[in-house]
Amino acid sequence: MIKIENLKVWVWEKEILKWVSLNFELWKNYCLLWKNWSGKSTLSSFLMWHPNYKYISWDVSLDWKDLLKLSAEDRSKAGLFLSFQNVPEIAWIKLSEFLRIIYNISLKNINPEQKDISPFIFKRHITKFLEELHISETFLDRDLNVWFSWWEKRKIEILQMKLIWPKYIILDEIDSWLDLDAFRAVASLLKNISNEHNSLIIITHYFKILEYIDVDKVYVMKNWLVERSGWLEMINEIMEKGFE
Repeated sequence: MIKIENLKVWVWEKEILKWVSLNFELWKNYCLLWKNWSGKSTLSSFLMWHPNYKYISWDVSLDWKDLLKLSAEDRSKAGLFLSFQNVPEIAWIKLSEFLRIIYNISLKNINPEQKDISPFIFKRHITKFLEELHISETFLDRDLNVWFSWWEKRKIEILQMKLIWPKYIILDEIDSWLDLDAFRAVASLLKNISNEHNSLIIITHYFKILEYIDVDKVYVMKNWLVERSGWLEMINEIMEKGFE
């Protein structure tokens, strides 16, 4: 479980989150709702460790470990995964090597004695995932996300999920910049990713994705704090009456 109690966050001396308290339990899916500039993305970046953020909190823990003492790498090893709202492009790093590195790290996280998988063996392993996601093998020789379309970047993120199977998957407006067909495809793939071993944390103000993924609890963030929490009927109420 991710547990957050009375969290305040500052970015460049500006207060962005004000005494936020919420929990994310494994095996349940969540939705964070409200319009832009309400603190949703700040919360996701804080959870993955943003170096420019200052914070105070009574308690922020991940599966009963003090999250504030974990580096970004250690948070990833502990099961956190962030799907970026704006996926970064990183030149000079081949997609194949990036994927092989994170896969080897995930294996060693389970068994420290595990030897690195060779490029040849890894390519054989990843082929089935490429076929499932309709990703050409030629992408493996390209620089990480460089000149990828938004649809291709999202598929690469889902490919990472399939390789390392994180426990807590934060989806920060994953529907951004996608046309209707690409959005439907991403939503369907995420529905297949969701299972009893993980938790999807959906950050959105676009309700369409909730037609594909079952959500157990809803948090409404407004003015940089959690204003309301409730169940699925809250979404129907907001869709009918609007955010205000």
